[in-house]
Amino acid sequence: MSLLIIPVFFVLIWVLMIRPQQKRMKEHRALLAALEVGDEVLTSAGFYGVVTEFDGPTVFLEVADGVEIKISRESITELVSYDEADVVADDK
Repeated sequence: MSLLIIPVFFVLIWVLMIRPQQKRMKEHRALLAALEVGDEVLTSAGFYGVVTEFDGPTVFLEVADGVEIKISRESITELVSYDEADVVADDK
């Protein structure tokens, strides 16, 4: 009975910890592969910007009018999309 606990423990760790992390990494790689010029993104440092250019593993983001920063492609955490309702609510 005690020999069965160890394999069950490892399977449980894999299901609860390792598998979800692998899924997140796969989704992040797909996000980075699908990036295009003009996409609005959020970086891991908290910068919001618009992708203006790619240069291999680096990305140029426009964070304000006429202000571009150069960052690593890996530091992009998510695509940002605004709902029309959010934009209308902010304008009021």
